Amino acid sequence: MFLSFLLDAAPGRIEPAIAPRAETSAILQRDRNGASDETLIAWAADGDRLAFDQLSLRHLPRLYRLAYRVTGDAAAAEDVAQEAMLRAWQAAGRFDPSKARFSTWLHRIATNLAIDHARAAGRVAPAPSEDTPAPEADPEQRAATRQQRAMLAGALDEMPARQRAALALFYDAEMPGAEAAAALSVSPRALEGLLRRARHFLAARLGGG
Repeated sequence: MFLSFLLDAAPGRIEPAIAPRAETSAILQRDRNGASDETLIAWAADGDRLAFDQLSLRHLPRLYRLAYRVTGDAAAAEDVAQEAMLRAWQAAGRFDPSKARFSTWLHRIATNLAIDHARAAGRVAPAPSEDTPAPEADPEQRAATRQQRAMLAGALDEMPARQRAALALFYDAEMPGAEAAAALSVSPRALEGLLRRARHFLAARLGGG
């Protein structure tokens, strides 16, 4: 199980705020695959580690992509994604579904961790995630595509971390504006400002404005 693996891999570092309960028949028969995120985190707060494993399966890939876009480092992105899940486990009992969706709450944790890491350690630009050129593309077209990607990577490398996070949440994670703003702990209007500045930044660096 994901959670058990991480807890065992970091002795003395993780102190869960919740203790697992004995697995009764009712707990074992829970439909974790079909349960909502909010139901799963409630079960996790009651000590159901299998419920939290299901949450990890759902969200770790998205957290990794978000963290990679912000930090530009694969190892750091993996650490950020796992740390975000661990912090969510520790704070499961404090999650309030009346204030935010679980995914928004979780992305806020990951976003803050990723921004902190990027600011503290600097950033190496990741390769943009567009599909590779088609096999039939001619050498000149492939060279142009590589150059465009290198320019984009360089521009992203120079962009402020919060602007990168805004782009990652809104475009990569495809979060609605209100949720992306909540994940960044800003107002929707402030998110629009971050996205606008990010687009202007890219246009200026790439020669489009």
